[in-house]
Amino acid sequence: MHVQATDLKQTNFGYYIGVFGVALVLAWIGIYKFTPTEAKLIEPLVANHFAMSWLYDLLSVQAVSNIIGATEIIVAIGLIAGFKNPKIAYYSGIAAAGIFIATLSFLLTTPNTWKVSDGILVTNFFLVKDILFLAIAITVIERNKPTK
Repeated sequence: MHVQATDLKQTNFGYYIGVFGVALVLAWIGIYKFTPTEAKLIEPLVANHFAMSWLYDLLSVQAVSNIIGATEIIVAIGLIAGFKNPKIAYYSGIAAAGIFIATLSFLLTTPNTWKVSDGILVTNFFLVKDILFLAIAITVIERNKPTK
């Protein structure tokens, strides 16, 4: 099947909007992690996670939140820089996928995350958005995978 230039532009346009959107949300949430409010909000998520809870043995609630926030900001910058550099895009995509897998795992590791409300099983929907973000991160990885 032949791909026309207009088809490629449409594909690129959607890709750029998706990656920009993910980078914007990552940066925004990353900046918010530097506030005491967000540090306290993520504390139960991190404290109940098998791979992250140990961080509170070494660092304060705010310091852990700051590290997570800085990581999110760096990955956001990497995703944007990846528009010009496929190698940066590739590694930023991997890092973003890691962030979103970790976030989605909170759905399984945090007590009382799932509840029945009005006969419907519900959860913290702010975590579910990361399914879409993970899909975009995987697209970044696939699109920028180094060739051998």
